[in-house]
Amino acid sequence: MKKNNITDQKPSPLKIIPLGGLEQIGMNITAFEYEDSIIVVDCGLAFPEDDMFGIDLVIPDTSYLEENIAKVKGFVITHGHEDHIGALPYVLQKINVPVFATRLTMGIIENKLKERGMMETTQRKVVKFGSSANLGCFRVEFIKTNHSIVDAAALAIYSPVGIVIHTGDFKVDYTPVYGDAIDLQRFAELGRKGVIALLCDSTNAERPGFTPSERTVGKTIDQLFQEHSDTRIIIATFASNVDRVQQIIDTANKYGRKVVVEGRSMVNIIATASELGCLNVPENTLIKVDQLKDYPGEQTVIITTGSQGESMAALSRMAESSHRKISIGEGDTVIFSSSPIPGNEKAVTNVINKLLLKGADVVFQDVHVSGHPCQEDIKLLYTLIQPKYAIPVHGEYRHLKAQAKLVESLGYTSQNTFLLQSGNVLEITPDSAEVTGDVPVGIILVDGIGVGDVGNIVLRDRQHLAEDGIVIVAFALESGTARLAGEPEIASRGFVYIKEAEGMMKGAGTVVQDALYKCEERGWTDRNHIRSVVKDTLSDFFWKKTQRRPMVLPMILEI
Repeated sequence: MKKNNITDQKPSPLKIIPLGGLEQIGMNITAFEYEDSIIVVDCGLAFPEDDMFGIDLVIPDTSYLEENIAKVKGFVITHGHEDHIGALPYVLQKINVPVFATRLTMGIIENKLKERGMMETTQRKVVKFGSSANLGCFRVEFIKTNHSIVDAAALAIYSPVGIVIHTGDFKVDYTPVYGDAIDLQRFAELGRKGVIALLCDSTNAERPGFTPSERTVGKTIDQLFQEHSDTRIIIATFASNVDRVQQIIDTANKYGRKVVVEGRSMVNIIATASELGCLNVPENTLIKVDQLKDYPGEQTVIITTGSQGESMAALSRMAESSHRKISIGEGDTVIFSSSPIPGNEKAVTNVINKLLLKGADVVFQDVHVSGHPCQEDIKLLYTLIQPKYAIPVHGEYRHLKAQAKLVESLGYTSQNTFLLQSGNVLEITPDSAEVTGDVPVGIILVDGIGVGDVGNIVLRDRQHLAEDGIVIVAFALESGTARLAGEPEIASRGFVYIKEAEGMMKGAGTVVQDALYKCEERGWTDRNHIRSVVKDTLSDFFWKKTQRRPMVLPMILEI
């Protein structure tokens, strides 16, 4: 009997490729790829580290997407925080594909696109909760969740391999200030259908218990208004926390106070949220900052940016006495309605100290709840969804590790839990999952209007300048020779104060002259070589004198 020559074809895998967001809080972006289709979940930025001098923003390297641009079907956005949408205007200039998001999220994205004149060139699609978007081989369903911004969504990604759920940033809030509670029923329904993988928010995976409801903050704010009824109240919070702003406005209205909104990002988001019906501002409650003088302090509230100690934010400028229209002093109560993001503690403490020195009463405890799930919330979601594979996302390695350890109690082992790094390629088939390789990832630095033109070399130069300063030595040479025409002139910035170091600078001038005489004796005329000799000689001289190595910049004038 003749055998059929049939070759069993191995099914194509679903590839999950995080391009950022797994080593830090920020720059979240993940690609999902199946054959000729790629969808990208979120496209966020990170803020610069302390040693990134002059850098404004950090965005992900999307070279993998650029190389596979024919496959990319669209960006699917979970919510409107900067660490999830901030890089979109930059990335869309290279990868111009449609953007899918919920109502307020899209409103915030559109504000960014308007600033860059990209509204006409960017395709946008607002998706309602419970609805889906079809993108190549994928169908993406938006599921209602709660977070510290309105209209946050989880995503159910339907692929030929199975359903993958990406939670986005979320919390379980049964009594949200605006809108419905998280759609736990839908998660359970998907769990019964069968979910092959769950990418779950890890930010609070080290914290036991449940995350409190946002409404608990409203009760605290009401109590603070009662306790400080005879002072002006200034509240700093995240501009994007529309629910928090709603509770502050409601409380101010309850106690007959007028509200001023200060800070560009706060003004923009409140305007967008109001237009979309996500924020309800009672009539005659808001006033302009110029009208503050028309009301006693105890009848006003100022909602402001700057809760993280950002140097250019409104509250920081008030603390520095550099705000043009608002001065803080005795008779003011300043409330920090946020917790410092890791790394911002020093900046926040600095602002608090300056406010206290001005005589203000500062409240910075128990006026905030997190927008991320604690351990019991995470376990609840895993129990409802019952995914085959657990993939902790969003956070530093310690957060991912904490979630991996947490789900061990639910029966997940190292074989079905994946602690990925940015760039890893996780391939999933109906029967298996493994990391099979890596793609290029990294960061691109944004400085002013320059995107990517500041690299490691420039950054090292800036660090060098910040640490040891610069010395500029200018000297004239006769054309075609190394013969010195006149004495060298030396100037420095950030190294030493020249008037108090005249002796050393005279010595430095002598060192330059000696180095040039040696060049002349040896017949060296190449200008680059002469610069190198002067630079090395001066660097050694300054090191011996000060144990510092300033950047030395020789300038040659031809005579």
